[in-house]
Amino acid sequence: MHNDGDADEPPLVKNRTMDIIVALLLLAGSALVIYDSRRMGFGWVEGEGPAAGYFPFYIAIALGLASTITIVQAVLARGGDGDGVFVSKPAMMRVMTVLLPAIGFVGLIQVLGIYVASTIFIAGFMMVIGKNSLVKSVSVGIGVPLVLFVMFEKWFMVPLPKGPLEAMLGL
Repeated sequence: MHNDGDADEPPLVKNRTMDIIVALLLLAGSALVIYDSRRMGFGWVEGEGPAAGYFPFYIAIALGLASTITIVQAVLARGGDGDGVFVSKPAMMRVMTVLLPAIGFVGLIQVLGIYVASTIFIAGFMMVIGKNSLVKSVSVGIGVPLVLFVMFEKWFMVPLPKGPLEAMLGL
């Protein structure tokens, strides 16, 4: 979906293109499940019932057939909703504004631990996207991970990934 402000923008991707891409991905997934189901056995085992790959095999066959039909329809169709805008450049830029920092956050968790990474992520989002003050952003950025630390580590006793700061503090 896009804003009315994006209506005059040329599409970055059309509906038909996304229909084909998603159908191809589902078709590839179906082929993988069919292949593995054949390896595990997809028949009926006398005295036991269906083999391990029985249900996945037939579900993958149905999904592969539906994906093939979708590809054929998308390729042969002209006009209609297939030429509609799936996403415009401004809309994709808004998505990337959230997606790229989220990917960075996941990477930071591996290096700094979840609590420090969360502090940076929350404070950064509040300042850049929310246009909040530095004091408010840093306060919430520190406060939320502290509350989560107490809740998960102390109350629920569920350890989450920690980094060098927690190790230095002996946590």
